[in-house]
Amino acid sequence: MAKKIKEERRSNLGYGSTYRKGEGRDRRDSDEIQSVLGGQTWMVRPDKKASSDNPCVWMGAGVVKFKNCNNYFDCTTCKYDRGMISKAQKGKIASWQDAMRTRTDLDRICRHSLTGRIERRACAYNYECAHCDFDQYFEDILSAKTNHAPADVHNVKGFAVPMDYHFHNGHSWARIESGGYIRIGLDDFSMKLLGEADAFDLPLMGKELNPGAAGWGLRRKDNTADVLSPVGGVIVEVNSGVRENPGLATHEPYGDGWLFLVRTGNIKKSVKSLMSDTGSLDWINQEVAQLEQMVEEVAGPLAADGGHFSRDIYGNLPELGWNKLTQTFLKT
Repeated sequence: MAKKIKEERRSNLGYGSTYRKGEGRDRRDSDEIQSVLGGQTWMVRPDKKASSDNPCVWMGAGVVKFKNCNNYFDCTTCKYDRGMISKAQKGKIASWQDAMRTRTDLDRICRHSLTGRIERRACAYNYECAHCDFDQYFEDILSAKTNHAPADVHNVKGFAVPMDYHFHNGHSWARIESGGYIRIGLDDFSMKLLGEADAFDLPLMGKELNPGAAGWGLRRKDNTADVLSPVGGVIVEVNSGVRENPGLATHEPYGDGWLFLVRTGNIKKSVKSLMSDTGSLDWINQEVAQLEQMVEEVAGPLAADGGHFSRDIYGNLPELGWNKLTQTFLKT
């Protein structure tokens, strides 16, 4: 199912083209471009009426006809942005800022409106973004604190698995945010497995996380558990709501129950080793099968209600053993 959904998304990426899988009878002299991606041949037809779901600021300003952002609106680490700036400095093209300055006052909108990240807002600093208080507020505060619940969620024996999230095999997740941040939390499986935590031992802002190393922990009565960080980076925001109400992580693990936000120098490399979409569904199915076996060993095959697990598995079956559960599933 996830594979089908992912294939259907391919034609809606907003890159100005429609895609289909290539076949042996496809002619090379057609109006389609043959391309190979992930070992699969794709036939690409440029779309004259293409629209962009994530327009690059250079496109929004009209410097280029079409360019979709593929760097999560993180211009500071974007190779394309650096290349365009270099061309502008050499006088080969206008900068996107200069292009916007030629517009009438009503059309001089903020760069974040230009890329569709916020509603229409006028630029008050003549595109000197480095001196704009709103720009700093949006990037460092508003964007960091604003969380969006997943739109596409699958259910595996009672455990929620969202698409477009990246999972570590220690049951932590990472999601790339607009602006180049990575949001981190614990998945639904671990929260239902261990039950509602009494408290989370979360690191402070400014602390650097190492991928695959213990980054934080949780406590439930006399039991504690370390959690491995899915990615590395410097923590720029900690969810104070979870500190005050640890139950948020249990009831909304992919929404308001997120734990913290990190900044890393290479976003794509950071999540490359993690699982997502089909890979995460296959993995969760394997984890559920292992959990079912453990449950049957201590309580028999009817312990799972109707084949689906409910909340607080450990609380209902303490015979499973806290240490055994954390070692098996959290890898700590």
